[in-house]
Amino acid sequence: MYFLYVDESGDVGIDGSPTRYFCLSGLVFHELRWHDMLESVIGLRRNLRHRYGLKLREELHAAHYLHKPGDLRRIPKSIRLRLLRDVIDFQASLPDLSVINVVVDKHEKTADDDIFEIAWTTLIQRFHNTIAYKNFPGPQNPDDRGILIVDQTDEIKLRNLSRKMRRYNPVPSMFGGSALAVPITTLVEDAVHRNSQHSYFIQLADVNAYFLFQKYEACKYVVKKGARNYFSRLAPVLCTVASRKHAEGIVER
Repeated sequence: MYFLYVDESGDVGIDGSPTRYFCLSGLVFHELRWHDMLESVIGLRRNLRHRYGLKLREELHAAHYLHKPGDLRRIPKSIRLRLLRDVIDFQASLPDLSVINVVVDKHEKTADDDIFEIAWTTLIQRFHNTIAYKNFPGPQNPDDRGILIVDQTDEIKLRNLSRKMRRYNPVPSMFGGSALAVPITTLVEDAVHRNSQHSYFIQLADVNAYFLFQKYEACKYVVKKGARNYFSRLAPVLCTVASRKHAEGIVER
């Protein structure tokens, strides 16, 4: 069984939206590594407490750290950015972790396009394909499945989408002609929705999704501090097989 912990950055609106991109980033690892991963993340959090004074119960939330820090104002902004960089570097050092990413450019879409559905369909398809072709690193079972664990999003819409994909999932043929019917058979159960405050793994996905978004549409502070390419520090764990067209495996839609 593979776990896929996912968070979003940007919004799914088209008309009047303040953002051009909508991004999804997910952490993938095998059930046999779950306890090892958790112990590693707890070690990270203890290190962040020692180095920066970040309490174990305080949520990692990249956008808030840089723009709406609240109680974290006690930590200088430049140090908060360094803390987030440490979170990325920590993930890049983990064995058997894979980070899978989707970016939707809304400027290329019409009002009839469903950005949410495009992004999540793409992510689920790539998750399914990578499991089916046994391309994730680390241990494997003879016949693995996967489960989605997501931050609080449109639960009903995601549930309906994943159920539909189990029955009807047309995939365009690489050679032209009619789409191929490839039902999603590796995804078990409906997505599990978690409050990110209570999931260290979703908090890591939050940091990754934020800097994925910054790679495409960076804010002034991130540009000023040279942090626009922090996402690329994840290179050792990026799921590059997800896309043949992008060196970092980002699936662009």
